[in-house]
Amino acid sequence: MVFRSQLSIETTGHRDIHDITSEVSRIVSDSKIRQGIVHVFNIGSTGTIGTIEFEPGLERDLPDVLDKLLPPSRHYGHEQTWHDGNGHSHLQATMMGPSLTVPVESGRLFLGTWQQIFHLECDIKPRRRTIVVTVIGE
Repeated sequence: MVFRSQLSIETTGHRDIHDITSEVSRIVSDSKIRQGIVHVFNIGSTGTIGTIEFEPGLERDLPDVLDKLLPPSRHYGHEQTWHDGNGHSHLQATMMGPSLTVPVESGRLFLGTWQQIFHLECDIKPRRRTIVVTVIGE
């Protein structure tokens, strides 16, 4: 069985991080699937999905580390082509990845105690993000 739904979030731009665990959990519950997987996918090339202990320190640390590894710069090839200031945004999102798969056990997300699902905005401007959630199983 396959059940698909979407959720939307409004971001404020670069470094804006959202805990979407409860929304994904609700979709899993609505699916009535007891055993399987849930796939969470960000539509767009400058947003990312992952898991983290969603607490204020890590909400700052993750974007800080990404900005150190792939800082804003006008030297990226993307900047040379488009001059839109978000070359680092594309690279950060690509490095982190647009999706996540989580096991579903007994109709619930099978996550660790301190593990939440997040969306991180890597783009430099606010975005309305669509996240596709697909639950597969029985």
